[in-house]
Amino acid sequence: MELWVASTRSSTRGYVVPALERGGWVCTLFDDGAAVMRRLDSEPPDALLLEDPLGTEDAFSVLSRLRLSEARLDLPVVVLTQTPEALVQAFELGADDVLTAPVEPVELLARLARRGALKQRTDALLVQGERLEKLALTDGLTQIHNRRHFQIRLAEEFRRAQRYDNPMALILADLDHFKSINDTAGHVVGDLVLRKVAGCFTACIRDTDTAARWGGEEFAVVLPQTHLAGALTVAERIRKDIGALRLGPGDALGVTASLGVASYPAAHVHTTDELVRAADEALYRAKRDGRNRVCLTDPAGPAERERLPG
Repeated sequence: MELWVASTRSSTRGYVVPALERGGWVCTLFDDGAAVMRRLDSEPPDALLLEDPLGTEDAFSVLSRLRLSEARLDLPVVVLTQTPEALVQAFELGADDVLTAPVEPVELLARLARRGALKQRTDALLVQGERLEKLALTDGLTQIHNRRHFQIRLAEEFRRAQRYDNPMALILADLDHFKSINDTAGHVVGDLVLRKVAGCFTACIRDTDTAARWGGEEFAVVLPQTHLAGALTVAERIRKDIGALRLGPGDALGVTASLGVASYPAAHVHTTDELVRAADEALYRAKRDGRNRVCLTDPAGPAERERLPG
């Protein structure tokens, strides 16, 4: 564990620091607060000990600047003060712990250990929270985004497209005759197909695009700042990659997909629901016209109809 000690007092440097190093800390000494701030930009320590006086920038100035930096909010800072007034000021500026000098090294070691343990617990909670958030937004089988997250992203991108008068496109895809794959090859193979297909989607899109499992054997992609022609190119690439998959015993199992593409702006698209309806209509046409193909939205607008099986 690395500890930076910013202090000019001989008692701290000659008595406290050696005791801290015997206690397991690797100490780096500073006699100037400005030097601490400069070095923090490249290699922050595990904890920081501040004590006045300090060269051109005092301990309270360093502490104040630290707490104004979002990147350094979680850096544990212990302040050694000389007066009760300074103790209060240090807490008000965001110190994690404050002691009155001279300090006994054993007490300082105990307080640093407590701060380190608290930071570890906090970091663990943050990691757990990020993991839970990812689980809430990810489809458990395919490990791409789930429908809930996709709908949020779709709404965000549609609002952005309206606000800045940018194009955007939506692709809906459905695997052809997927029920027969589950019936003949089993659900284990069916799950493998879904995972491999999801990989085709993620491999064919940009970082700014969002792919998701729409439900069952259906997938969706939102393409910000993309015209209809560009979305058609992406959809055709996805269709070909899915068609090239070979799975199952002896790689004998193939799979195809039908895809529908719609875009904004369009005469019949004013909301996200209308954009989804247009892409779904194009997908239906791909199914109706023989499957394993990409169809664009009908310029006349989507029509009511019954979905074909598979």
